[in-house]
Amino acid sequence: MIIGVPKEIKDKEYRVSLTPGGIECLVKAGHRVLVQEGAGEGSGFGDEEYSLKGAEIIQDPAKVWHDAEVVMKVKEPLPQECDYLREGLQLFTYLHLAANEELTRCLVEKGVTGIAYETVQLPNRSLPLLTPMSEVAGRMAVQIGAHYLERTCGGRGKLLGGVPGVLPSVVVIIGGGIVGTNAAQIALGMGAQVTIIDINADRLRYLSEVLHGNLITLSSNPHNIAEAVSRADLVVGAVLLPGAKAPHLVTREMIAGMKPGSVVIDVAVDQGGCVETSHPTSHSDPIYVVDGVIHYCVANIPGAVPRTSTYALSNATLPYALRLANLGFLEATRRDPSLAKGVNTYRGYITYEAVAKAFNLPFKPLDDLLN
Repeated sequence: MIIGVPKEIKDKEYRVSLTPGGIECLVKAGHRVLVQEGAGEGSGFGDEEYSLKGAEIIQDPAKVWHDAEVVMKVKEPLPQECDYLREGLQLFTYLHLAANEELTRCLVEKGVTGIAYETVQLPNRSLPLLTPMSEVAGRMAVQIGAHYLERTCGGRGKLLGGVPGVLPSVVVIIGGGIVGTNAAQIALGMGAQVTIIDINADRLRYLSEVLHGNLITLSSNPHNIAEAVSRADLVVGAVLLPGAKAPHLVTREMIAGMKPGSVVIDVAVDQGGCVETSHPTSHSDPIYVVDGVIHYCVANIPGAVPRTSTYALSNATLPYALRLANLGFLEATRRDPSLAKGVNTYRGYITYEAVAKAFNLPFKPLDDLLN
């Protein structure tokens, strides 16, 4: 099979979908890998490294897309890449379609097989291809928040952990999943007072057992969220409904009740955001202010630490890429129900129900199409 690795073009997106080691595994399995010239530079991988592992270095991105049977990316195709899409192409990447109707319709109209990293799901409901980037984003959210709390960045001028005799900053994390847990670990390690809010009481019990420091856990409801947010110096939005648009749990009214110079980091923004006042920003222009509150809503936070992120992502995705390449799409998805859950579009249909519901579009189960 021919696998294509184009260079990411999203603003300051320095990750790449495969490391040289990943290329070597695919080539040794008998597959061709086309890597766009410069695709790995942002992560510290030169073209020569890829070439030595058996990749074919291609200058023209159109040729990578045209010749490949499977295109592996990190982020969803941007509008200027949609011209490369074609019927039968297998696209294996983060798609986040529930927050992107334009891309959803494009994939359907062009008959692309869209396999989303974020909806590949194991029997225990974990998301193996989303987890590593959630870990990175959760950890980064707190260090970013600490930075923007500095007065020189427009923040309240508070040190996250305080000092002896001075109260620490208050960090409120909405969602106790992978992002929220990693954010809490960093915030607690820096000495902040941390409140985690989640709808799952068992999850809160678990977090209270494994996390140590100045930790409060709260059951998720509008009253508790409003009370916690009103006291927060830093709010981290970490809500996830797999494949679906995130609900707005933090309202505009709650934001208006926060102290001027407080900070919101909405990690869920690539799924629509869990803060009503959120909209996607970029690494080049990461923040905006609403009611005196700094909002950081970059949709590709891990792209800022590409060396770490690329290794973490490739470690997770490579086994699935090998399965697709070795078995072909039909056999791979029949044998692996977890991979089948990643299929969001196929043969002109939306095959992930939450995406269809987000835009009131027709849904067809993948099993019906395969059978």
